[in-house]
Amino acid sequence: MLKIVYPICCGIDVHKKFVVATVGTTNKSGVTEYQTKQFSTFTEDLHRLLEWLKSQSCIHVCMESTGKYWHPVFNILEHDCEVLVANPKYVKGIKGKKTDKKDSIWLCDLHKHGLVPSSFIPPLPIRQIRDLMRYRFKLINFKSSEKNRVQNPLTVSNIMISSVVSDTFGASSMRIINHILDNPDDTDFDVSSLLHGRMKTKTDTIVKSIQGHLTEPQADKMRVCLDHIDSIEKHIADIESVVLKLVQPYMRQVELILSLPSIKDIFTAIAFLGEIGVDMSVFLSDKHLCSWAGLTPQNNESAGKKKSVRVSRAGVYIKPLLVQCANAAIKSKKCPYFKKRYDQIKKRRGHKKAIIAIAHKLLVCIYHMLDKNEPFNQELYNIDSNLNQLMYLRSRRKWLYNT
Repeated sequence: MLKIVYPICCGIDVHKKFVVATVGTTNKSGVTEYQTKQFSTFTEDLHRLLEWLKSQSCIHVCMESTGKYWHPVFNILEHDCEVLVANPKYVKGIKGKKTDKKDSIWLCDLHKHGLVPSSFIPPLPIRQIRDLMRYRFKLINFKSSEKNRVQNPLTVSNIMISSVVSDTFGASSMRIINHILDNPDDTDFDVSSLLHGRMKTKTDTIVKSIQGHLTEPQADKMRVCLDHIDSIEKHIADIESVVLKLVQPYMRQVELILSLPSIKDIFTAIAFLGEIGVDMSVFLSDKHLCSWAGLTPQNNESAGKKKSVRVSRAGVYIKPLLVQCANAAIKSKKCPYFKKRYDQIKKRRGHKKAIIAIAHKLLVCIYHMLDKNEPFNQELYNIDSNLNQLMYLRSRRKWLYNT
């Protein structure tokens, strides 16, 4: 018989309009009695759910992380109960035998024996920072999409300025684009007066690249897109101002993350803070944190055969951020360790696996920096790099001696 960890516990099946809660009470003989009730997701009914749980002396609650629908329930219960939010893939019921009541009983039974792994739910201030930073990420994606839509009319109108300048939305190129939009009939204007110092050497090439014809409908589309970009930039600035106010109690941790060689933008550090929080004790080790972020190989073996062990799809927000920082870290001259390690792995496994390995190492660094409350210590990695080089020379010498 499985050990009963929580003699009195509750499983909640969460939906948009209602929740189904089942309280399981196990006596000393190991017999469990179930009581099931349904509540709407209005705040008044959720408080009734809390009062019912208190009347049953139940403080251990388990529920699935169903979309955003679990948030209202969690907000009401988190102060009075120990709420465990589970990933649905770990508590999935048997197909064909699923009802709302059976699902809540199944959650209750699993939680009763302590079989449900808990999802990481940071404190409310961190959750608020996470929510705003994820919205900022979405706005930046919208801005990039609008930039692509601005580029399309230029391409179809045979205005190939993007082939000459490195940034189509730089100061000089935007002066040229705005002049074309404001004066569509002016095909012979002084381009050099719109260019800054270093760009003037490309004047002749730029003049050739803009010998196209921008139609009025395409120009109208570009104006709308440019106005939308300005609006998005204003919204991003508003979000950033709110985030900076919320993050003031955690500025020490932000400074620690900024000490990492590849992280220079404060909002990158805040994004990390919003995803993993400041308390590293919630993760058993740095390995568990990396697994949670989807940066470690999976275990997939059956009948003695190892199948695909590619990294999981977890960490949809933190993983791309770490990969961007890893690409910057391998170009950093201040700490050559990441570049050397990247080159070692790339020779054997290729760029993609090597950059994931560097992202893994960066997250390990962040874990220990926040756990020990210490900034990045480059000397440790210089020693590690020298040891790796020494071990390589020794193995090389041994190979030459044997041959």
